[in-house]
Amino acid sequence: MAQRRRQDLIIELIQQNGFVTTEQLVDQFKVTPQTIRRDLNELAKENKLRRHHGGAGIDSSTMNTSYHARKIMDLEAKERIAEAMVAMIPDNSSMFINIGTTTETIAKALLQKNNLQVVTNNLHVASILSAKEDFHVIIAGGEVRSRDGGIVGEATRDFINQFKMDFGIIGISGIHNDGSLLDFDYREVRVAQAIIANSNQVLLAADHSKFGRNAMVRLGNISQADHVFTDQKPPAEISRILKENSIKLHIV
Repeated sequence: MAQRRRQDLIIELIQQNGFVTTEQLVDQFKVTPQTIRRDLNELAKENKLRRHHGGAGIDSSTMNTSYHARKIMDLEAKERIAEAMVAMIPDNSSMFINIGTTTETIAKALLQKNNLQVVTNNLHVASILSAKEDFHVIIAGGEVRSRDGGIVGEATRDFINQFKMDFGIIGISGIHNDGSLLDFDYREVRVAQAIIANSNQVLLAADHSKFGRNAMVRLGNISQADHVFTDQKPPAEISRILKENSIKLHIV
């Protein structure tokens, strides 16, 4: 198969699935991993896709990648971020945890802790943490999004505002170079803003693929975080904002 034809088909597959792994493409086209990586790198340079560890996806400012695709995207980075974040959270802490596959990975790492008090608007996080008998898990009320188990709406925000927690654990869809934290659902953003406002410390988890990624709703600014956990050095503009605001950067 000609290279351009293969690359066109790669784009079609990613548009259909939101994300594809290198292994899937190798099996599909019967070529070497090196060939697929060259194809993906070329397409990324043409801004036709976005490279992730182990595969590629396509960015949209109006629609997020599917939940099932996001669960496997950059998973190793998310796991390292989770371990680093959990290491600084003491037993007997209280926390909010918001929506996202990164925060679900953090929830799994939190199982090593004891006597946590958790308020979450993420059904998957609640399910993971309910396995620990010494955890007290509270699910915020509101509308459940079928696509990812997130709970959103005005009732959810009002519920969050009843609490003041030690930590707010936040995942995010994108971070603009001016520090804007970006997401796709206005209702989800309103809840996340309430979490930030009611947390003594805000812990932001964002792997390298979130920097420079666009989404249409502004949640806030990275300067509102107290700690930022990521897997690669952020862009220079972001590093400057973190330094100017004395935000602790954790690169794992």
